[in-house]
Amino acid sequence: MFLFGKQKTPKEVLRENQRDLNKSMREIDRERMNLQNQEKKIIMDIKKMAKQGQMNSAKIMAKDLVRTRFHIQKFYEMRTQLQAVSLRIQTLQSTQSMAEAMKGVTKAMMVMNKQMNLPQFTKIMMEFEQQSDRMDMKEEMMNDTMDSVMEQDDEEEKSQEILNQVLDEIGIDLASQLVDTPTATAQTVSSAHKVHNG
Repeated sequence: MFLFGKQKTPKEVLRENQRDLNKSMREIDRERMNLQNQEKKIIMDIKKMAKQGQMNSAKIMAKDLVRTRFHIQKFYEMRTQLQAVSLRIQTLQSTQSMAEAMKGVTKAMMVMNKQMNLPQFTKIMMEFEQQSDRMDMKEEMMNDTMDSVMEQDDEEEKSQEILNQVLDEIGIDLASQLVDTPTATAQTVSSAHKVHNG
């Protein structure tokens, strides 16, 4: 059978069997529906014969109805059996798919384990940790230097603010004092001091 062609995989065989089962179930359903339609027709004919008083004909048709219902029941049973087989095939397909997936994952894990050099990985992680520590240390030193510079600038600014506030309280304009002579500055400070005490 496979002399000139590729041999079918288990998955392909299961798929074909599933397809055949589905086809058989459709045919059974079609035949059962035909029998059910025939059953309805027989019942109508029995009623018609009974109304006409043809009891012998009605009795013969009643036997036909019994046989028809028997075959309908058989078709239901056959459909149930095929459905059970179909479910088993679906389970086999799922199991086969899972086995193939696990096989692929196992191969991938084997390749990764072979490629993974544990001593080299450990060395890389140690070097990374050392470089990271060095970077943290340098960053901390830079932050300390920047904080020191910012504190000096802040201290100078606050000192100037305090000086300006004191001079304002005693009535001295710092800008004008920078222009005046030292003697005038001393007199102004003395006068302002007297006014402030008075």
